[in-house]
Amino acid sequence: MSEEHLIKSNKRVKEHGEVFTPKRVVKLMLNQHELYGALHSLTATFLEPAAGEGAFLTEMLSRKLELANHMSSDIKGFEQNALIALTSLYGIELLVDNTDLLVMHMYQVFYQEYLRQLSKYNAPENNKVLKSALTIIKANMAQGDALTGKNKNGDDIIFSEWNLLPVKRGVQKVKRIEYTLDAIKTGGPSVDGQHQTHGYEELSLFESTNEEAQNTVYRFKTVPLIDVFKEIRTSVLK
Repeated sequence: MSEEHLIKSNKRVKEHGEVFTPKRVVKLMLNQHELYGALHSLTATFLEPAAGEGAFLTEMLSRKLELANHMSSDIKGFEQNALIALTSLYGIELLVDNTDLLVMHMYQVFYQEYLRQLSKYNAPENNKVLKSALTIIKANMAQGDALTGKNKNGDDIIFSEWNLLPVKRGVQKVKRIEYTLDAIKTGGPSVDGQHQTHGYEELSLFESTNEEAQNTVYRFKTVPLIDVFKEIRTSVLK
């Protein structure tokens, strides 16, 4: 998106107040001293409540991917760190067409840097990385109204929290938990009834009664970060 592309139409400005931020202003705002520490952390989270086509989020992703590059000594390390960077960026956009472009632009920034790293390390493309990147982006970039917490269908805006577990044998595993935007604001429970905590418990069900079936919910299974695209769920009791 060029600096001159500040509005799409007078109608959209009138109806939605849609005006895009010039790139030079985006860079100036993100260069503020108060943001330095967070933008130099792979895990520090940001939520853009009026994300548009991603002017701020794509610039933040570019900076975090640069950090991932500096922190990595091989392609596997970069893949892992780049996915971690993606899990930290969230956006809400009211207009459907902008939301689609937001997802596309975030993926383009990720993919272009990934290609550069593949060339740097003379490594083959890992389709799992790309699938997981797109899964994270789609989960973190939501269509809806940040003021009401609802999407175009009137349903709650839902975001995923990506709880990174201790690395074992070089493998970064993640526990994905979904929260409504309202629950995030108020500290309420997750969609499946979990309290907002980094701890978690998986339950194994060997049998279920009718009463248990009515109280069964589905949670994402803990998986390696590179495998989040599989979106495997496991059944548990409320």
